Amino acid sequence: MPHLFESLTLRDVVLPNRIGIPPMCQYSAQDGIASDWHFVHYGSRAVGGAGLMIVEATAVMPEGRISPGDLGLWNDEQIEPLARIAGFGQQQGCVVAVQLAHAGRKASVGLGWQGQGTLSAGEGGWTPVAPSALSFGENYAVPEELDVGEIGNLVDHFVAAAGRAKEAGFRAIEIHAAHGYLLHQFLSPLSNRRQDSYGGSFENRTRLTREVAAAVRAVWPERLPLFIRLSATDWIEDGWNVRETVELCRILKGLGVDVVDVSSGGLLPTAQIPAGPGFQTEFAARVRREADIATAAVGLITSPAQADHIVRTSQADMVLLGREMLRNPYWPLTAAKALDQATTWPRQYLRAAPPGSIGRDPALEKPKGRPESSRPLEG
Repeated sequence: MPHLFESLTLRDVVLPNRIGIPPMCQYSAQDGIASDWHFVHYGSRAVGGAGLMIVEATAVMPEGRISPGDLGLWNDEQIEPLARIAGFGQQQGCVVAVQLAHAGRKASVGLGWQGQGTLSAGEGGWTPVAPSALSFGENYAVPEELDVGEIGNLVDHFVAAAGRAKEAGFRAIEIHAAHGYLLHQFLSPLSNRRQDSYGGSFENRTRLTREVAAAVRAVWPERLPLFIRLSATDWIEDGWNVRETVELCRILKGLGVDVVDVSSGGLLPTAQIPAGPGFQTEFAARVRREADIATAAVGLITSPAQADHIVRTSQADMVLLGREMLRNPYWPLTAAKALDQATTWPRQYLRAAPPGSIGRDPALEKPKGRPESSRPLEG
């Protein structure tokens, strides 16, 4: 069976190992533009040896930001700072992806370390939108309900952002359809009360997610993988559930999605989530088994033995570590030592590496950059 430090091939992209960094909002952008903080934050983790790094929720339009500090790809000015991150990550042997997102009714809130609730216009906020005029909860505004024309416009924004992601040199895209943000809001009957072709039945509630996936896949290079992040369950009775997640994943595979990043929750603040070590891994395993699609497991995965066990027992094809990577950007390097597996170290750090370690030379990697042609911690 494969193990944590075995490579994983997704279309023409080869991950050097099965350790990934999930999208985690930094709330440090200005007008959607990546800052020096982003470059140092992502650069540190690329140096640390992860095979995959997914850049945080990046809004496809200004109104789709979670907060005023979110990244964006709604205009060309935002491409170059992200291209710098993608290019540097690739030089370190890390595959860099970006998550395309729209926050829906959870948009226009404070930065992650501030009080949560909808910002007023005077505070720099804007009017959020959603499938139905239902508030997320206390201190959140009632959003405006999208009409069919506006929904079609949303798909166009995802497509345009995917084109900019390609120009920035990202080697994978993740569509955000989890954690109670816009696409998840359409999926769940608890937030989607529409009576038209985008509400009611499973087919209608999944329509926008399917349209976005198909449209992005059509413009994303065939050689590059497409991920999607889904909340497998709302953790609330009569909400979106695991059975529907599996059924949707079967469809998404046929639309060209390569990997499902399986998370859970986020739709309502009242959900009772039984969080514990690896508490979402069973969902990744079920999707992988029943939908026959590659999955990534995420959620309180912290130890090398735990991560390796998930991969070795075929519960998921890879693991994503969030908070643990914030605590220790070099977790993959220390995990390799703990599991007695070979991995490469930056040559600049070889003096601290275990005996016999191999150094990687960024100068030998061909940076891609732009092609020559062609709530807190959520993301």
